[in-house]
Amino acid sequence: MLLCMNRQRNPRGVDRSAEVVRLDSVRKTYGRGGGTVEALAGVTIGFRSGSLTAVMGPSGSGKSTFLHCAAGLDRPTSGSIVFDGEEITGLGEVALTRLRRERIGFIFQSFNLLPALTVLQNVTLPMKLGGREPDPGFVAEVIARVGLRDRVDHRPSELSGGQQQRVAIARALVTQPAVIFGDEPTGALDTRTAMEVLTLLREAVEEAGQTVVMVTHDPVAASYADRVVFLADGRLVGEIANPTAEAVAERLTHLGAWDERPRRQAPSRAGGGY
Repeated sequence: MLLCMNRQRNPRGVDRSAEVVRLDSVRKTYGRGGGTVEALAGVTIGFRSGSLTAVMGPSGSGKSTFLHCAAGLDRPTSGSIVFDGEEITGLGEVALTRLRRERIGFIFQSFNLLPALTVLQNVTLPMKLGGREPDPGFVAEVIARVGLRDRVDHRPSELSGGQQQRVAIARALVTQPAVIFGDEPTGALDTRTAMEVLTLLREAVEEAGQTVVMVTHDPVAASYADRVVFLADGRLVGEIANPTAEAVAERLTHLGAWDERPRRQAPSRAGGGY
């Protein structure tokens, strides 16, 4: 199980009260003069270890910019970002690349798998690019945990969309990153498959103490999170702890980000049943 794997490689355990990512007064602007656009307008927020946070808001609210800055994919115009105890806003490109490769996991809507590589090769690629030799036993455990034990030699074209996203999750988990960032990780999946993927992420948080921050537009996906934070016009405008799909949808309606489309049935939180 993920819990056992994590304890073998993190004997200190997970301090769920500690912040693994902290943004202070982060601003990001694009353009110059009269064409300047302020994508983030002084965002201050922290993310605790061993938690799952959903980031939501209307189109153009700054969600993607927020994610990219927090993950070191984009540099803020001003402000401070502390990642896993290190201030990263002043790091050079080489150091940022190393940070992203070794301490951050990414899951994207489009999976971002290399079509010529097998499941096993896609999962271990980040470690090999970083010059690290994967632990075969640990890699096998991760692949088995996401349900792909019998697909290790398959290529992406031989997998369903849900299976491809499971490969992406395994790829993110195998490096044991400080944080996994997800950009609409279930956006391209059908309802049942999306819930399976969200359950895997929830289990990674509960059992392995993984930290996950994901952007999503879906209230049901957000209901798997420990909290939901809302952005509008580049500013934090509220949050919900222990969210339900109904509470999230209502808040989004007030922000103008959610219309009354058919909703998926929300998962029950009773008895920790994710």
